[in-house]
Amino acid sequence: MSALPGEGAAVRWCVLLDPAERTDAEMVDAALLTALLTESPLGVQVLDPELRFVRLNLAGPGLWGAVSHEAIGRRAREVAPGMVDDETERRLRSVVETGRPMTFGHVGRPPADPDHDHSYDVSFLPLKDPTGTIHGVVVASQDVTERQQAQARLNLLVEAGTRIGTTLDVMTTAEELAEVAAPALADIAAVEVLDDVLAGEAPPPGPVSSVALLRRAGFRAAAGLDATPAYSPGEVIPGYPPSFTACLADLQPRLIQELQVDHEWIVHDPRRAELLRRAGAHSTMVVPLTARGVVLGLASFYRTQTPDPFEEDDLALAVEIGARAAVCLDNARQYTRERNAALTLQRSLLPQTVPVQNAVEVAWRHESTRGSGDWFDVIPLSGARVALVVGHLVGHGMQTAADMGRLRTAINTLAAQDPTPDELLAQLHDLASGPTGEHAHLADDDRADAHLAGVTCVYAVYDPISRRCTFARAGHPAPVIVHPNGSVEVPDVPVGPPLGSDHPPYETTEVELPVGSTIALSTSSLAPSDHPPEESARLRRILGNPHRSLKDTCDAIVRERQDRGEESTVLLLARTQSLRADQVSTWTLPNDPSLVTTARTLAVRQLAHWDLQELEFPTELIVSELVTNAIRYATGPIQLRLIHDLTLICEVTDDSSTAPHLRHAYETDEGGRGLFLIAQLTRRWGTRYTARGKTIWTEQALPSGL
Repeated sequence: MSALPGEGAAVRWCVLLDPAERTDAEMVDAALLTALLTESPLGVQVLDPELRFVRLNLAGPGLWGAVSHEAIGRRAREVAPGMVDDETERRLRSVVETGRPMTFGHVGRPPADPDHDHSYDVSFLPLKDPTGTIHGVVVASQDVTERQQAQARLNLLVEAGTRIGTTLDVMTTAEELAEVAAPALADIAAVEVLDDVLAGEAPPPGPVSSVALLRRAGFRAAAGLDATPAYSPGEVIPGYPPSFTACLADLQPRLIQELQVDHEWIVHDPRRAELLRRAGAHSTMVVPLTARGVVLGLASFYRTQTPDPFEEDDLALAVEIGARAAVCLDNARQYTRERNAALTLQRSLLPQTVPVQNAVEVAWRHESTRGSGDWFDVIPLSGARVALVVGHLVGHGMQTAADMGRLRTAINTLAAQDPTPDELLAQLHDLASGPTGEHAHLADDDRADAHLAGVTCVYAVYDPISRRCTFARAGHPAPVIVHPNGSVEVPDVPVGPPLGSDHPPYETTEVELPVGSTIALSTSSLAPSDHPPEESARLRRILGNPHRSLKDTCDAIVRERQDRGEESTVLLLARTQSLRADQVSTWTLPNDPSLVTTARTLAVRQLAHWDLQELEFPTELIVSELVTNAIRYATGPIQLRLIHDLTLICEVTDDSSTAPHLRHAYETDEGGRGLFLIAQLTRRWGTRYTARGKTIWTEQALPSGL
């Protein structure tokens, strides 16, 4: 600083400031300001209290877009009208007036890109001096559009992972793929799968030929878009455009930024072409759906009301979503294949028809969508009787169907031995609770896992001569009896434990039934008391309608259950019949060897009455052998009974429990050929045990025409 002479006595002072003498803090502040306004990638602008540009950063476009120094002195709304709306201006003035900063997100169209929305993170900071006076606003902002787009793509992938594949149904999974893609990625999304996939089969590996059959599986259009699907779900796609053919041929995705619905589209797929033309589609992507080396179909995406065409990032996202969806589709395909195989196995193991018999008129329905373990049987027994069986095995799939077949075979085998219903269930329990076959060698822990637990079954035996029915059940819903007058009765049949899950005993209940009564057995309860009042009344009306056939009654009950959401149902209805008195003849004979001749005479006389003289000779031999054996081993009277039914039935009952054994006698043996002769003369024969002893029975085929 130095003094300079002035006019008169005046003195002027000259002050020189040397920048080198500034403090370090001042230098840092200056450098920081320079960096922010010249090199920072962030948008930094300084506005005065009137919201005019004072300083700005040219390196980072920020909130206002790329503005030049020509903006200095101009108002922000004048420079970037697409970015400064009324709300933004209100916030700027609030910072000037209150001195409180603001941070928020903002969406607008900057001058450099007026056709597209951009997203910004924005901070408005008051520009204060040390005294607190506000001299303007510092605007710091960053364009986060790309970051938000990347986050949106990631969010869509996460959403695809949670929303696609919620079921094991091919059509549902394809529809979920379309729902995820539209409108988040595309305005229209369509999914087609190969016909083999819907059936659970895998197409041959490698590219798919141009003649492969595709079916529409999923479609979704953005809300407000007039885009009626060109094809309904499951409909065959008669042809597809070149981009689709190429995609299936080389299994590579296709991106068409400028879609031309030209002649080739119209020729190959006119219905789709008309939809796209009407919707204004201008960009498309086609993505093959492959998983585990299996080609499943393809997904196509279209933009109509969204002005921007698809980009490479969109294609990459579509491929990733398609890959995730393809795995879910393949899971559904494999499940469909196993389900179909299980259903096929189950149907092959269930009776397609029931044996002809005169004890009951039967009707049945077996409805299953997943290869369940439900089964039924109608088994002819000796003495013109019939066994009715319905059972349920927990689970679905191949193993369950196979286990069901094993149980059904076991029941038929046991029924041939003619035990009482409670004894049969006890023996079946032993089979269900212990591993057999390949499981027999397992360790104790593994053997416990191999047994069939929780099997329920109801077994009934009806005798058309006595008109009595004997029931036993193992953890199964109670049988229902509908009397000829339409009244519904639930007999008191004690419920035993499910097969394989606890120890017997099982108990029986015997009921005498009027002719024309209906026995109803099912895998779910038919007892009216087990249902709400309205449902119970409806069930009573269905069961008690005397004018409805058994088949129609079955159909009505199954429809009722399907309406309630039951996927698997077995229903067996049996209307009782009886044999006429003249079809049965019974004689009680003293235990006297001399009465064998009398027994033969009585039998021959009855055959003549029935006009069955052709069977006299074999019947005489059968009666002689059975009565002789009974006299040899029994101590009390002997009962001889002949039944004229679908076969000629001969029964001899005594009080001995000694079982006969068929043996093949040698030529030198003087005896032992009796049962062998009986086996040769009859269609079948056997022994059943009763409370007072045993009954040996035979069946002979009737002469043709009778």
